Amino acid sequence: MQTIAVVDYGMGNLRSVVNALERVSEKSHRVLLTSDPAQVMSADRVVFPGQGAAGDCMRAIDEFGLRQAIVEAARNQPFLGICMGMQVLIEHSEENQGTDCLAVIEGQVRYFGDSHKDAGGVKLKVPHMGWNRVRQSRVHPLWNSIDDDSRFYFVHSYYLELESPAVVAGECDYGRLFCCAIARDNLFALQCHPEKSADAGLQLLRNFVNWDGQL
Repeated sequence: MQTIAVVDYGMGNLRSVVNALERVSEKSHRVLLTSDPAQVMSADRVVFPGQGAAGDCMRAIDEFGLRQAIVEAARNQPFLGICMGMQVLIEHSEENQGTDCLAVIEGQVRYFGDSHKDAGGVKLKVPHMGWNRVRQSRVHPLWNSIDDDSRFYFVHSYYLELESPAVVAGECDYGRLFCCAIARDNLFALQCHPEKSADAGLQLLRNFVNWDGQL
């Protein structure tokens, strides 16, 4: 039986992620919620979720001694980042007066802004919260059996600004078109919460459980 490690660094409600993975894996995998770096690095697959602020997230990762394990897993194992678990894979975030992150992917995390508006000039609420459509920017195994423009659930105030468009796997429109999913080699990460995104989200998690990390 293969193991899926869900990285636990004390940030966010991880039980819903574990429950969703257990549901879609149908006992073919052991889902392990762990803060042990050795268990993360030895797992067959790694899920890196997160909620909260970037600065708190990075401090917690270092307090648990998980930085190197997460970076190594993101380079070597089938790896899924969720919400804050996507943002801190980037080099730097504007959040908390500026936060250096894990620098797995080149780019910056930007704030939508207190005066964020749609194309018609109507002010939009920040954080971006609720259901929105995800446009699949490229073919990827984790999009299998998910219709383009399917709706996923979002809660966030910051978005990615990447150096290379080649890693963009999905986009979403909230006053501006922004990258909401990235993919490179064995790594896939997304801004929305698949565990809260009904059938489309469960299908993405099911795809991840069966993904070998190859494109």
